[in-house]
Amino acid sequence: METQTLGKLESVHVISPVYLQRALIIIILSFIFFLAMLIVFSIRQNVGYFLLATAFLLIKLFTLFSFMQARKKVVKLYENGFTFAKKTCLYNEIKEIQNNQSSCEIIKNDGEKIVLTEIIYDLKGLVEKITQKSGVLQNEKV
Repeated sequence: METQTLGKLESVHVISPVYLQRALIIIILSFIFFLAMLIVFSIRQNVGYFLLATAFLLIKLFTLFSFMQARKKVVKLYENGFTFAKKTCLYNEIKEIQNNQSSCEIIKNDGEKIVLTEIIYDLKGLVEKITQKSGVLQNEKV
């Protein structure tokens, strides 16, 4: 679906800075421990330190990959709908909005589900905007 049918861009909701900071801290710490284990391995010549260095390198790579993937998850609100992770939804296509404390599930008329999690900054405000524009009432889940 083209952005022309969605209308004018109104707001962009990105990943919460808290989640980005956590990922960056893990990436930096795992890199520091990786370097430390390589230095200790070169001094003591024990295979256990090499295995630890490899484990810290894997942690760093997996966290870096998930960090890069998470940065792509952006919700863009338009006049007539929104987009999230390659999914597009017009407000008049929304059948039901199920909201709980940590996520929101938007169900379209065709049965497709769009799940917005707490990783999105200001999820509560975002859901209120979508609810207001779509005219669909929220169902609270516990």
